[in-house]
Amino acid sequence: MSNSLVTAGIDIGSTTSKAALWIDEQLGPYVIGPSTTNPRGTARECYEKVLELAGLQATDVAYIFGTGYGRAKVSFADENISEISAHGKGARFLLPSARTIIDIGGQDTKVISLDAHGEMIDFVTNDKCAAGTGRFLDFIARSVGIDVKDLAGLHASGSYQPVTLSSMCSVFIESEVINLVNDEVPLNSIIQGLHQAVATRVAALVKRIGLVQDVVVTGGVAKNAGMVDELERKLAIKVKTFPDDIDPQIMGAVGAAIIAMQRYLKQNNK
Repeated sequence: MSNSLVTAGIDIGSTTSKAALWIDEQLGPYVIGPSTTNPRGTARECYEKVLELAGLQATDVAYIFGTGYGRAKVSFADENISEISAHGKGARFLLPSARTIIDIGGQDTKVISLDAHGEMIDFVTNDKCAAGTGRFLDFIARSVGIDVKDLAGLHASGSYQPVTLSSMCSVFIESEVINLVNDEVPLNSIIQGLHQAVATRVAALVKRIGLVQDVVVTGGVAKNAGMVDELERKLAIKVKTFPDDIDPQIMGAVGAAIIAMQRYLKQNNK
């Protein structure tokens, strides 16, 4: 692979950290792991793992971009970039028809609008409130004694009869959900109602920016089929999905790696 152009993207998020390689205009290996209280060490660990997967040395990588909340802690990166730009770039390259990207991350939700050429033209975020994020869903799941990975299965079980949740504040909704459980309301209806409440909040962000198809969901919550189902109901569209071999959680790292490739080529007049 000595003649290949290899670039890397390191995405240090609030709950997970990712590293991806972009090799000769296509996606190479990638890794996903938990974020820690030592983002510098986590970034280095992710990078070393992805290099090992590719059978490469650090000297084989032409350029590195950091992104995510901890991007400034990627000490070995050549540059860093906002996760908004990185997610837009990654999603567009891996799904060329994408025009609206809904990124439901651990700490916030972002909606990114792209023009016909794939350039970002606008974005909105709910970064001032935890409701409607991956961490929010995880918190409520643990409150009723289930794993967040089981939400999709519970959503799809039984009939579709979502309860209406009156609050989206993490503290109040926890009490509301626990009361519903104590009242013996079917758990699948509670989970459907939870997904519906989150989807309503996300749909409001989409409407603020203007819905343009195709729409794609990225971030860890994109792997929750129940959440995607509710988004489709609220937006009255079919959400586009990535191929099965591409994890929607890596869009930030992929976008950073692609931007690193573009920067390297520009600097070297190639």
